[in-house]
Amino acid sequence: MKIGEVVATIDDSKQPPEEKKVPEGKKTDKPPEKKKELEEKKKEPEPEQKPAEEKKAAAAGVDRGLPESSTPATPLSPAVRRIVEEEELEPEKIHGTGKGGRLIKADVLEAVGERGKAEQRVEARETEPSAVGRFVRKKMSPLRRKIAQQLVMSQQTTATLTTFNECDMSAVQELRSKAQEKFTKKNGVKLGLMSFFVKASVEALKAVPVVNGRIEDEDFIQNSFYDIGVAVGTERGLIVPVLRDADKKSFAELEQAIADFAVRAREGKLKIEDLQGGTFTITNGGVYGSLFATPILNPPQSGILGMHKITPRPVAVDGKVEVRPMMYLALSYDHRAIDGKEAVTFLVKVKECIEDPKKLPLDF
Repeated sequence: MKIGEVVATIDDSKQPPEEKKVPEGKKTDKPPEKKKELEEKKKEPEPEQKPAEEKKAAAAGVDRGLPESSTPATPLSPAVRRIVEEEELEPEKIHGTGKGGRLIKADVLEAVGERGKAEQRVEARETEPSAVGRFVRKKMSPLRRKIAQQLVMSQQTTATLTTFNECDMSAVQELRSKAQEKFTKKNGVKLGLMSFFVKASVEALKAVPVVNGRIEDEDFIQNSFYDIGVAVGTERGLIVPVLRDADKKSFAELEQAIADFAVRAREGKLKIEDLQGGTFTITNGGVYGSLFATPILNPPQSGILGMHKITPRPVAVDGKVEVRPMMYLALSYDHRAIDGKEAVTFLVKVKECIEDPKKLPLDF
């Protein structure tokens, strides 16, 4: 078919059929059944012709043919009637305390209160097994999802094992006590415990280099630098900023960097590069009161050191029992790359450096 060619034509010459007209006289005629109804209504007595007893019953507010208990024996005041209608009460079931058993406002309000208590009891029984509001469902934050994925991946892809030891914190506590005032005044930050453990870990990593490496496919990568991750807890989750070249930093530089990480972590101002590239991690559960735990590896790293709460405990010192401030240490490591002997040697080296801080490069 070509453009412009006639497809069809419409015939509009036909008119719609005319409606049949009804004669005027017949329009007003009622159907036979309607006429019958009208005649019967005419035979019924007018309202004023009803028996006297029906008039009296109507005046008293009682409908004939209905049970007398369906309506109150006495009329309700406007205030009471409003409450009854709004609360959908059954006035015949409420005990009236007014004159002659009349319902007063206090009666219906009390009924409303009792009904509310009953409904609460029923609701409590019905909702107890699966009480609404007993839990809240919310989406995990992107950071929390990332942490979850990292932890699961760590458990699934490494042969994690943990070895433990304990160290006497007496020497470090005494050294900090003596140097604290001078150190704080000079550097603007306090001399904390973490800088001691970072320094001790660097010395241990130098003594047992394999702990400072990682597995990559079928190869083992041995790192010759010391970028130490320090776990920091925030409201958003645990994050691990990295202290670059920790072996080259002084105690003051380490403490300043750690304090800066803590502030920026709480404010959410850490950058992605601050969290990448660590070769070893230290986590301190002791700040939350943890006495003993097994830290999870932070892949692709092969080792993580766990610090814990310092607790006074009785220990043997030169053949005598003394109470010393003790801390449990835990080293989790990837057994695919690190043997037990190497892991224990590393942890013993950390212990020695903490118990005798003179083995560390003290610069304060």
